Amino acid sequence: MSTADSPIVVVIGGGFGGIAAVQALAKAAVNVVLIDKQNHHLFQPLLYQVATSVLPSSNIAFPIRRIFRDQENAYVFNDEVIGIDLAAQRLVFANNRRAPYDYLIVAAGAGTSYFGHDEWAQFAPGMKSLEDATVIRNRILRAFEDAEAETDPVALRAHLTFVVVGGGATGVELSGAIKELGVDSICKDYRRFDAKSARVILAEAGDRLLSNMSHNSSDAALKALEKIGVEVRLKQSVTNVWADSVEINGERVYGNTIVWTAGVEANSLGASLGAQLDRNGRVKVEPDCSVKGAPNVFVIGDMATMNCAKTGKPVPGVASAAAQMGKFVARIIAREVAATNKQAKLERAKHVGAATNVTTSAATGTQQLNALPQRGAFVYLDKGSMATIGRAKAVAEVAGLKFHGLIAWLAWLFIHLILLVGFHNRILVFLSWGFSYLTFSKGSRIISGNPKSHVVAPVGAETGNSPLDRREAVDQLLQRMQ
Repeated sequence: MSTADSPIVVVIGGGFGGIAAVQALAKAAVNVVLIDKQNHHLFQPLLYQVATSVLPSSNIAFPIRRIFRDQENAYVFNDEVIGIDLAAQRLVFANNRRAPYDYLIVAAGAGTSYFGHDEWAQFAPGMKSLEDATVIRNRILRAFEDAEAETDPVALRAHLTFVVVGGGATGVELSGAIKELGVDSICKDYRRFDAKSARVILAEAGDRLLSNMSHNSSDAALKALEKIGVEVRLKQSVTNVWADSVEINGERVYGNTIVWTAGVEANSLGASLGAQLDRNGRVKVEPDCSVKGAPNVFVIGDMATMNCAKTGKPVPGVASAAAQMGKFVARIIAREVAATNKQAKLERAKHVGAATNVTTSAATGTQQLNALPQRGAFVYLDKGSMATIGRAKAVAEVAGLKFHGLIAWLAWLFIHLILLVGFHNRILVFLSWGFSYLTFSKGSRIISGNPKSHVVAPVGAETGNSPLDRREAVDQLLQRMQ
């Protein structure tokens, strides 16, 4: 049980790793403080479904405070840490506010990496937050709305061209979902163009999709995407991005909706730890996930880079690994705090005990506890990988088994439902999936925020296609229908 004098364990980040760490410290004699600039835990694996109108954003987010409502030693603060002073063991906030810690777990996650071209972000948003997914959803839906009012065939083709950069799980899932949105869900909602003709391009610099999975799964994903009409371009890098187009292997492809899922970059907090970083800004941690020279500071999840102690392979930046790392470092902290408390108790008994046998016992116990428990090294348990490609299509590798198609898709649905935080969210997501499957419809096709398109007419498009001109064209069409 924790008290006001118990050690303070600060956890930065309310993602999978941070949440797992706080929960694992529930019975430890510590005060746990979780700090996150958002007030919700986000289930990132389903962000693409928000972007493609399958789910509303509220279905994949859950208030962090509600998660720890019954955990008495957990405290949640909605704030942003901008620096870490290792020497003073202080966190730095805005306005130079500072707060102490005894143990620190840094689990602030990662953002999108544009490989040195951050100027592309305004044209090709990544997908790491609810805001990102909402922007992408708006652009996808706006593209179809603009297409309905378009009279120029060149501009129409640009509106109906969607480019996804990066052939990992997010890119595969998103490209398949965009294509199915046009083919299955909205094809009957528009009168002046064929939504089924929407062109979806998936560009991957590597030689295969889903590089973290087997070649069989990569091939199955490729065939499934091509079968539903996604244009997959392997071994083709994106070399430039504009508002209305993207350059793929020297070819300029005009498309008004571009999404970037090609790379990740760790939170910049890692740089304030003074540790060695890799090219993606991740901290090279010790085998016990601690920072070299600061054994009471741990870095986990997307912010850390390390090899599994058992296999020697790099620990992947996935939710399962982050959660396992969170539990691992929490156990280390709990054991060390328990050992320290026991040693302090024996020291007190040594000084206040009147009987000789008590004193001797205390002295012996103190001698045995001078060294903290051995921490051991982190071992990652690979629970498998999955990716859904579309309706009743997925690839999965679990416990050495590789399968794809309907069975893999059902397994994907089940696993993601189980991992969602909050029973309420699970029910809502299950109902949304059931509705989409039975009706071939997406229930969250809402354009929010600024309703105007962000795009410009592509080079080669005819003049006379301003929003006003298109509005006049629609008015003329409606007049002819009267």
